[in-house]
Amino acid sequence: MKFELEPYHKNTPSHELFDDLKCVAQILNKDTVSISEYNQEGRFHSGTIIRRFGSWNKAIEQAGLSKGVVINISDEELFTNIEKIWMKIGRQPRRREMKRPLSEYSETPYIRKFGSWRKALERFIEYINQDKKEDEDELEIMVEPEPERQQGPKKRISKREISHRLRFKILLRDGFTCKKCGRSPLKNPGVELHVDHLVPWSKGGESIPENLETKCVQCNLGKGNAFDL
Repeated sequence: MKFELEPYHKNTPSHELFDDLKCVAQILNKDTVSISEYNQEGRFHSGTIIRRFGSWNKAIEQAGLSKGVVINISDEELFTNIEKIWMKIGRQPRRREMKRPLSEYSETPYIRKFGSWRKALERFIEYINQDKKEDEDELEIMVEPEPERQQGPKKRISKREISHRLRFKILLRDGFTCKKCGRSPLKNPGVELHVDHLVPWSKGGESIPENLETKCVQCNLGKGNAFDL
């Protein structure tokens, strides 16, 4: 066996990158090339081209190809897509997995908007962990009852519906593993996870981290409205 380093493309002349873009377009019989298409058919990697020319569209344009249709996808839509994939497979999604049927969007809009797949994941983590007004609304300010009203109904400190951010944080905290049977999408493909109230909402339980845990669909549905005190 002969050990050799892979070719280093940092100093590849620009005209060679343009020629390869046009070659891939000819192979696909198209007047433009997407990032995912190029990574499958091209000699180099899309990251090399993006770093050289500043963006994928600039490279496509300078190569004399059509920029194609640019779809304006919001950050929230892109992040929600990552969240769904992460929850489904039980781990951080990889760039090569960003395709249907698993992903609603390819890697292309992420790289176009954030510069790289890694940067897109970093922005997603910031999005999940940031404290926004909508997250603060999950917990209302607890108001101590006046003496004459202490026998009245207990004031709720949270909403019944669990927000997307809170759900993801609980799954992440529990390692995307059912706390009852130990199954997870990573070890048991096809397993669907829910975030469940330990003390049911109907029995006074709150939608707060201390009262939430991860369960698979089977364990969650089997629990019903019962709980262990």
